[in-house]
Amino acid sequence: MNIEYRKAQSADVGQCIILRGKTRQNAINPAQLAALGVTHESWARGIEQDELCGYVGLHRGVIVGYCFGETQVGEIQVLAVLPEYENMGMGKELLNRVVSDLKSLGHQSLFLGCSRNPESRSYGFYRHLGWRSTGKRDIHDDEVLELQVVSD
Repeated sequence: MNIEYRKAQSADVGQCIILRGKTRQNAINPAQLAALGVTHESWARGIEQDELCGYVGLHRGVIVGYCFGETQVGEIQVLAVLPEYENMGMGKELLNRVVSDLKSLGHQSLFLGCSRNPESRSYGFYRHLGWRSTGKRDIHDDEVLELQVVSD
């Protein structure tokens, strides 16, 4: 399957919000996102003001996956892939692109919140890619994982 990758744009936010509610695990619908303070306007503003860096994966011009990171603190905010596009390397590719961008901004370590449930797909996914537990939990009671990034 041919997936095209490109930097995310503020015009992508509507599709990203809809996709987020269609993921297999940890799906969050638009109303739930809004309750967390994530709206179309706030997300688009984050992209436009370079507070968020992100990439989208497209199949036939439709966004089927994305990843975003917060540029100021080096946090991976979200990685989402539609179920029918899982296990194709897209999540890893999207994550690697955001990690690379955050590294280029000078971050030496990155972090994210991840399910503490070993049966969750994200639990093994991030650990396989070198992310390690900090022993801390975030405000959503997710485990905080960290990735050390080494300068070239």
